[in-house]
Amino acid sequence: MTMPQDDIFTPNAARSRPPFGGAQARGKVIDQDGRELADGPLHPQFQGFQQGFQEGFQFDFRNTTASPFGNLTREQRIARIEAIAKLLDVAFVLPGTNIRYGIDGLIGLIPVVGDIVTTAISLWLVREARALGAPWYITGRMLGNVALDGVVGLVPFAGDAFDVMFRANMRNVRMLRRWLDKQPRRA
Repeated sequence: MTMPQDDIFTPNAARSRPPFGGAQARGKVIDQDGRELADGPLHPQFQGFQQGFQEGFQFDFRNTTASPFGNLTREQRIARIEAIAKLLDVAFVLPGTNIRYGIDGLIGLIPVVGDIVTTAISLWLVREARALGAPWYITGRMLGNVALDGVVGLVPFAGDAFDVMFRANMRNVRMLRRWLDKQPRRA
């Protein structure tokens, strides 16, 4: 079965229609049994979905204070930092042992790229600590831990073993938590 030449080539007049301009742009809609479907409103079950879909993907670029993570409280930010650090460093247990490892050790098995990705995530955690008000001497020590983890992690296999044992992100979260516990409570 060959396709006629008219179906392959569409004249310029047909291409000038708007791409999403309603029924005229779509042409006939045929179901799997070959019957033409009437062009009308969606089934009530899908109308709410379509409206929610259209409303849910609107971006407000005029509002420069908009955060992609929403407005989180201090406690929620701390909980997020702790959760990411646990995922990176101690999320899994090696079967038959008490050795804990995280995705930092797994992603680090990918030469160079894996270590760059995990170091970037670790640097983001340090940035979050700074946003929480951590002083420079705390964030400096955190950066030192991340740098040591990133540089030694570049060594194949031995660096990944170091990642599993050193746990830079958990060290950084403990350091941040100790500093936060010393701070006076805000009302």
